[in-house]
Amino acid sequence: MLAVSVTGCSHPASPLRLVTHMFGPSPGALVGTVAADEPQAVMVGRDILSRGGNAADAAAAMGMALAVTLPSRASMGSGGACLAYRPGDTDGGRAFVFTPRPGTTEGIVGAPHADRPAAVPMLARGMYLMHLQYGTTSFGEILPDAISLAANGINVSHQLASDLATVQGALLADAGMRAIFSRTDGTALVEGDALVQTRLSGVLEQIRSMGVGDMYNGALAQSFSAGSQAAGGGLQTSDLRAAIPSERLPLHVNAGGGLTVAFLPPPADGGLGSAVAFRALLAGQGSPEALSQGSVAAWRARGGDTQGKQTVDDQTARAQAFLDSGASGSGSLPPLPASTSFAVVDHAGMAVACSLTMDNLFGTGRIAGNTGIVLAASPARMPAPLLSAAIASDGHAFRAAVAGSGQNDAAAAVAEEMKLVLSGQAPASRAVTAEGRVNAIACPRGLPGDGASCVAGSDPRETGLAVGPR
Repeated sequence: MLAVSVTGCSHPASPLRLVTHMFGPSPGALVGTVAADEPQAVMVGRDILSRGGNAADAAAAMGMALAVTLPSRASMGSGGACLAYRPGDTDGGRAFVFTPRPGTTEGIVGAPHADRPAAVPMLARGMYLMHLQYGTTSFGEILPDAISLAANGINVSHQLASDLATVQGALLADAGMRAIFSRTDGTALVEGDALVQTRLSGVLEQIRSMGVGDMYNGALAQSFSAGSQAAGGGLQTSDLRAAIPSERLPLHVNAGGGLTVAFLPPPADGGLGSAVAFRALLAGQGSPEALSQGSVAAWRARGGDTQGKQTVDDQTARAQAFLDSGASGSGSLPPLPASTSFAVVDHAGMAVACSLTMDNLFGTGRIAGNTGIVLAASPARMPAPLLSAAIASDGHAFRAAVAGSGQNDAAAAVAEEMKLVLSGQAPASRAVTAEGRVNAIACPRGLPGDGASCVAGSDPRETGLAVGPR
């Protein structure tokens, strides 16, 4: 296992080079393909690609934009995991894991009051690490789109409006949330309403000018921790300093025909569930849904040991044994929190697929003081979501990427969608599981190669968006 940590102490951003030195492709040229649950974030990624950025630039920009456009599932307080691949990568690329984690003092007598314990915010450092390893510019230069969306306002999307409607009673009971997400009559914002987040734009601007490290070691860390404590989240500056994402080797499954599919590794255990389910689909054995949940339930029952065997063969055997034993409801999982996902591929064949979560819709349902950041819920109080993503390649060229969400079905949805697109079906052209939602991209002739053959799709039951490759 490869494990690399990062402090997130980026240098102050220079003037926006993406605008000043990237003139973009000529009209009709291939720029890349993007798919996500939230259309405004898709257009941010597409804009970065059209200005000459690569897939990592676009993915980092999308992750930070989602903190503005879909704070119910991916605020600045959120966490997640990403896979990244570029043609020629050995081991199928790299996984960047920045899953939500509890504060270190949660439950300790004498610690700050926490009636709604919050997760340590991992999004910014996670995106920073991925972008540091695969991007082409400074992290600050991918932030202006998110800053503009927060400062100038967005139109509430169907997904955000649906999430608001689901929890509006409890959500709007909090004055901080009500100030941001309610209409003048006190009801929740609906699809098409304007949402301006001035304080959040200030946080993003500070990260752009001072670097990501300011949120974890600087003045912004002080403001966030104070806001968290005032909101009952209980986080301290020591929690922020210790919030280190990791770079890991993905799990692999040989898909035949020279293709290898890389999956997120534990502790992003939805990737494990997807790998086990995908292997079963290739063999025509077992229920993908049961095996995906069984493998995750078995792994969690063993305490989530990331140092033990991580091969898919071993985990499949453990999952089947767990199912056969009838333990934990035959491998079923309790109701799991919501998440969101996206995938992006550039014209050269670099790909990134990510899954993000708040551990609960709108996390704790509270804002961290004057930062405008919605606090994610502590994973010590909520079951962990299934974060799943997969990228298929032949060692020299990209072939397909799938990222999933959808509570308990997320892992099985990624496995089933990957199997379908590799067999030649169009991405996201049908529902693959009852609850699973996917964003998928396929390039049947490979990238680099025939980029015009690339197609993308977002789950047909939702109102996401897929665009590209021109």
